[in-house]
Amino acid sequence: MPSREGALARALSFYDSNGFRDRLADLVAIPSTSQDPGHEADVQRYLGDAIQPWLERLGFTVAIHPNPRPGFGPILTAFRMEGPGKPTVLTYGHGDTVRGLADQWRAGLDPWTLTEEGDLWYGRGTADNKGQHALNLSALEAVLAERDGKLGFNLKLVLETSEERGSLGLREFVAAHADALAADVLIASDGPRVMPEVPTIATGTRGTYHFDLVLDLRPGGVHSGHWGGLTTDPAIVLTHALASIVDRHGKILVRDWLPQNGVPASVRAVLDGCPVGGGGSSASIDPNWGEPGLTPAEKIYGWNSFIVLAMLSGRPENPVNAVAPNARAHCQIRYTVDTDAAGFAPALRRHLDAQGFPEIRIENAAIRMQASRTDPDHPWVHWAVSSMEQSLGTRVQVIPNASGGLPGDVFVDHLGVPLVWVPHSYNGCKQHGPDEHFLRPIGRQGIAAFAGLWWDLGEPGTPK
Repeated sequence: MPSREGALARALSFYDSNGFRDRLADLVAIPSTSQDPGHEADVQRYLGDAIQPWLERLGFTVAIHPNPRPGFGPILTAFRMEGPGKPTVLTYGHGDTVRGLADQWRAGLDPWTLTEEGDLWYGRGTADNKGQHALNLSALEAVLAERDGKLGFNLKLVLETSEERGSLGLREFVAAHADALAADVLIASDGPRVMPEVPTIATGTRGTYHFDLVLDLRPGGVHSGHWGGLTTDPAIVLTHALASIVDRHGKILVRDWLPQNGVPASVRAVLDGCPVGGGGSSASIDPNWGEPGLTPAEKIYGWNSFIVLAMLSGRPENPVNAVAPNARAHCQIRYTVDTDAAGFAPALRRHLDAQGFPEIRIENAAIRMQASRTDPDHPWVHWAVSSMEQSLGTRVQVIPNASGGLPGDVFVDHLGVPLVWVPHSYNGCKQHGPDEHFLRPIGRQGIAAFAGLWWDLGEPGTPK
């Protein structure tokens, strides 16, 4: 008789026999970067040659749609409908990657070739996001085989190819296809776990807000010997302005940028005892950095952060003896849903004026990705935790939002679905940089967890 245990055994057998590794290698070999020009055909090939035939073998009806935004990658939809009255689940992934950066990878590694070294599988997209959505579909394949070709629920998939360019076009696409994509819940995977060894569910993501701070003083540089000490140095003024925005220890001083009611009680409760970090990242958790009085988990899952992503004055690669004419800093705010992002720029303008920097301009201020959050106490979250803990035999950590950005807001705004993100990576995976990799033990837990989730969705007891 078909059984839950049988479905998990099938999924794990496929994984342990290196079937998944070989499948992932084929997907990584397609250089479907959306950030490097000239790879538009590869992005299309990823959907049309790799994903569509696989989904059709699994009984999906598949279509590849042009992006509503000209110049951005296509969007694949797939539907596997077993009947009205059954739970309907939407899942999501992205087939595009960041730049390959082949010249920056360690010797012996290539971004478009999966290289296995112990428990690490190197290759662009292994962690973000090919490995994650392919793992979930492989688990689905095991459940279909165990249930003789039936799931017991309806499943819809959106696979975009412009996530690494800000998911431009996805919002318009989902809005235009809202009726077709209607579902009870979104269950999907992206991003890192809180720790490599801790299975995690995120119920949203922080948003990203970008802006430039610019100070232009003169048409060109002037001789540092003749003018140094007489004329204003824009780099010095800009650094003082930045120091007024955040203190020496990372505390944000523009207090109107922050959640005005602090960390919500439900968020604080779910983060009590939540671990952070691990996995060999080159970064460290500095206990005195950021908002005083918050735990590390609260700082990245329940609070806002300010980051200077880039600064420039003069020509650092070829300095000349001149006082530079201008200075520029590109800045980012990572923010939770408890903050109104529309108020960021006005609050900053008020702050700079009050601190004596009226000459510094705020340019290119915009939201790149909006914040999203489903209440961690939502019935679908509790259901997913129960299913995963049964499959894995260990505690699952719930976080109110991942620390990075994902387009969950699109699905909340236009479909009204609760969000259940189940990440299959960790924060040391080096996504977006050279030597990106997938961690084999996380993948093994992930395929088991999703085999259990897919199985349980076909059983009685799902939330109404």
